[in-house]
Amino acid sequence: MSSLTSALPPAQGTGARIARWGLYLILLLFAAYYLLPLLLMITTSFKSPEEIRTGSLLSLPRDFSLDAWTYAWNRACIGADCRGMAPYFLNSLVIVGPAVVISTFFGALNGYALTKWRFRGANVVFGMILFGSFLPSQVILLPMAQTLGFLGLAGSAGGLILVHVVYGLAFTTLFFRNYYVSIPDDLVKAATIDGAGFFQIFTRIMLPLSLPILVVTIIWQFTQIWNDFLFGASFAAGGAQPVTVALNNLVNTTTGVKQYNVDMAAAMIAGLPTLVVYVLAGKYFIRGLTAGSVKG
Repeated sequence: MSSLTSALPPAQGTGARIARWGLYLILLLFAAYYLLPLLLMITTSFKSPEEIRTGSLLSLPRDFSLDAWTYAWNRACIGADCRGMAPYFLNSLVIVGPAVVISTFFGALNGYALTKWRFRGANVVFGMILFGSFLPSQVILLPMAQTLGFLGLAGSAGGLILVHVVYGLAFTTLFFRNYYVSIPDDLVKAATIDGAGFFQIFTRIMLPLSLPILVVTIIWQFTQIWNDFLFGASFAAGGAQPVTVALNNLVNTTTGVKQYNVDMAAAMIAGLPTLVVYVLAGKYFIRGLTAGSVKG
């Protein structure tokens, strides 16, 4: 870019630099626009209630305090339960872990079977699975509630895990199917000639080649399940509720003066895992998603 700019006439080179800096300015303004609410949440969570009432919304805390964070974590009242966000945060961890692993594994298995072990009607099966990606989550509430009741899983963490696995399977199958389409069939044929079976080929050949799309699927499923509110509010009860439902109950529970710093700290606690995941693995998500889309 610098060599191209130097080769241009002075007027054109100046115009290109102005356009480039103008683009940077626009991107900076957009970034500030989207990051401002996050900044306000963070600064408010470190302020005392008195400073929030008397100070400016955009001002930095005069005295940084973690009292709101500790209160939100282990003492805040969520309905009639005053144990804070901690038990509900652990509930989300218990739900997210198995749901992500199971849905990712079966999505990879489905994508592998639909592309490398094609059977009569494979395209129809894939079309039906793909249709599940476009179903609004509200549509499955009633049939899923009936299913959980029949299985005896209503109101439990296990039932919520099942809901997320079933609902996420369409997306994970789509990701892996589109990725596996471009892997040469000769690899499977050669392994079959050598005596490898269905699961041997899957575990020893396909999965090691699936790292980019594995990262995409895990991040996608983690964020979707962690941030879910509708399923958590509909299918979990009492102490089995995830952190998003607890956050809603905390914000809507008022005893005395409204503690905005505690609400902001609780919101940050609920959103921190997804923020960390995207900060640490965001670039891998983009790379894997791009690879999957190109290969599909």
